[in-house]
Order: sequence, then structure tokens, then C-alpha cells
Amino acid sequence: MSATIALQHGALERYETPSTREPQWIKLLLIGIALSFFTVFLLFPLVAVFVEAFRKGWGTYLAALSSHDALAAIRLTLLTAAIAVPLNLFFGVSAAWAIAKFEFPGKRLLITLIDLPFSVSPVISGLIYVLLFGAQGWFGEWFAAHDIKILFAVPGIVLATIFVTFPFVARELIPLMEAQGSEEEEAAVVLGASGWQVFWHTTLPNIKWGLLYGVILCNARAMGEFGAVSVVSGHIRGMTNTMPLHVEILYNEYNYAAAFAVASLLALLAIVTLGLKTLVERQSHKQKTESLALENAS
Repeated sequence: MSATIALQHGALERYETPSTREPQWIKLLLIGIALSFFTVFLLFPLVAVFVEAFRKGWGTYLAALSSHDALAAIRLTLLTAAIAVPLNLFFGVSAAWAIAKFEFPGKRLLITLIDLPFSVSPVISGLIYVLLFGAQGWFGEWFAAHDIKILFAVPGIVLATIFVTFPFVARELIPLMEAQGSEEEEAAVVLGASGWQVFWHTTLPNIKWGLLYGVILCNARAMGEFGAVSVVSGHIRGMTNTMPLHVEILYNEYNYAAAFAVASLLALLAIVTLGLKTLVERQSHKQKTESLALENAS
């Protein structure tokens, strides 16, 4: 145990640079600025949401969350995330594996397209689907003729959510898989492993923490997306409103207690997501530290 601690301490000393050995007052100043920013712009608004949600008591709070429209919005939000996240998980792993392990024409273009939702406004991404599937859109007449509803229905909401969330898993895995290289996979193939065996027993264990981290971020964005979903949903109460859209409608109707009640549920989901993210980061760091200690010991 003491040897492991000594190895970890030695590793930390090797990574220490003159820029990390600043005077104490500079460290305290930077920490104070960071904590002040966090308190003013993050903590106070978060506390205000819960204070306003419970201002009129538990009865009003529970009534707001148990209303027909609120329950419909909660169900739609969870359904959208349940569809979008697994699809983005499949795409993210496939894209990361292809980009990190192979060379092929159009590789740079694929990486650029993966980053596209980060640079395009969510409202614009929603308008793209209006252009494609709207009544005057490219495919709108065909879908209307076959009585298939895309816009102002669940399919449009899911498509818009997938678009704005699909970079998260891929972007977490690509640098991780590139750094790991393909030596272990090649060794497994030489030993006779099939493609699925290589993935399940070699690739997946090496990327599990990064994969879980990307899924958590993807799920958080899917449940909290507003702009793209707002364009394609039609704002039909009890049918196509997700939780963020339901909050907007309640607030515009001056029903502040109900609006903050639903917003507090979203905030609670965000806190849970943050806790899971922190746990994943801690486990990943622990695994890396243990691996480093074992390498130094050997």
C-alpha cells in the first residue's frame, strides 16, 4: 500500500511544473474568483428555482407535477431520451471505431459532420426538419399522402433530439480510442478472436468509462433540449410538449408556481446527471492511477 502511494506521489511530482507552484495569495484569488462566479451564476439561480417551486407548499408542487399536461410532458421527455440515446450510442461507437481504427476517404469530412450540431443553432436544426418534412417540404407531400406524421408529432421531436445530441458519445470516444491505438485489437485478431469478441472483450473494457460519460451527457442534453424541439413540436399541450416546452407555456401563462415546479424536476435531473458524471470521472481517474502504479511497479 505504501509503495503504491509513493508511486502515485512520484507521478504527481513528475507532472508538477513551475506554473503550478504559484504564491498562496494567487491560488486563493483564483479559487475565490471561481467560487464567486459559481455562486452568483450557478448556485443562486438553482436555489431560486427550488425556492419558487415550493413557495406555495407541497400541495401546489405535487398538483403541478401530477397534472395531465405535466405527466404527458414527462412521459414524452423520457420517451424521446429513451429512443435518442441508444441510437446515438450505436452511432457514436461505430463512428469512433471507424475514425480511430481505420483510414478511409472522407475521414476528415466525417469528423467535421460530427461536430456540425455544435456549430449550428438548435433552432436552425429544427428548421432543417421543417424544410424536409413540412407540408411544403421536400418529402412532406409523400408523407402526407401516406398519412405519416413527422412534424408536430413524436417522430419529429425524436429526429430533432438525435441531431443535437449525436456528437456527445462520438466526441468522447474518438480521442480516447485514438490514444489507445489498435495494438490490443490486432493481438486479439492474431489469437483468433472474431470481430464481436474483439469488441466485447478488448475494445469495450478499455472505453467503458468514456462511453458511460458520453451517454450521460447525451441523455442530459436530450432531456433538456428546447430550441430544436420547439420548432418541430407544434406546442400541442398534452401531446407534443416536452418538459422544457411545458415550462415555457406555464411561465407565459403567469402560472409561476407550476412552471418552477416542472423546472425544479429538470434541475433535479441535472443534479443527478452531474453526480453520475462526477462518479464516472472519479472511477476513471482511479483506474488510470492504479494502472500507472502497476506500470511503475513493474
